[in-house]
Amino acid sequence: MQNKNIETIIFDLGAVLIDWNPRHLYRKIFSSEEEMENFLRDVCTSDWNETQDEGRTLAEGTELLVNSFPHHEENIRAYYGRWDEMLGGEIEGTKNILHRLKESGQYKLYALTNWSDETFPIAWAMYPSLHWFDGIVVSGKEKMRKPAHAFFQLLLDRYNADAHTSLFIDDNLRNVLAAREFGIDTILFESPEQLKTALENRSIII
Repeated sequence: MQNKNIETIIFDLGAVLIDWNPRHLYRKIFSSEEEMENFLRDVCTSDWNETQDEGRTLAEGTELLVNSFPHHEENIRAYYGRWDEMLGGEIEGTKNILHRLKESGQYKLYALTNWSDETFPIAWAMYPSLHWFDGIVVSGKEKMRKPAHAFFQLLLDRYNADAHTSLFIDDNLRNVLAAREFGIDTILFESPEQLKTALENRSIII
């Protein structure tokens, strides 16, 4: 699809620019992939983590699970107690794309992320690429998260951006579909190479 009218590019962060994955930590804790996957599916689930991303405190979320799964207390407390071990670094290919877009001076660059307000400062201090954005909207601070349309609207209103001249990049199909319904052009992120091709197909040369 050719689109020469993009003025604003909005990035998701986790698994797009920053390699965040709880498996980086839990492979050190569990003796098998099956045990680890069962734990992440049944105990420290994505839905549970996203409630912290929406503003519930890490302490409250942790105690809720410890009370429900006392036999997993140590493993549950590791989730946020050793959270920095879930970070695998910047995704170099995406970092390079973001840098080229920044250097071009042609686009406003923002991030819209489902991320706890308590853990985001850790990544902010670690990764220079986060400082290249013109603005970042963090769900935990705003007490709302993707895929809520109001969260997209918040970013557009805050930075005076137009949905029809914006492009949103996310690895989560749920969030991509929500942005598309909202009227924002989207790219479902699969890899930096695929992202580069998708941008070039929109006449965004990097």
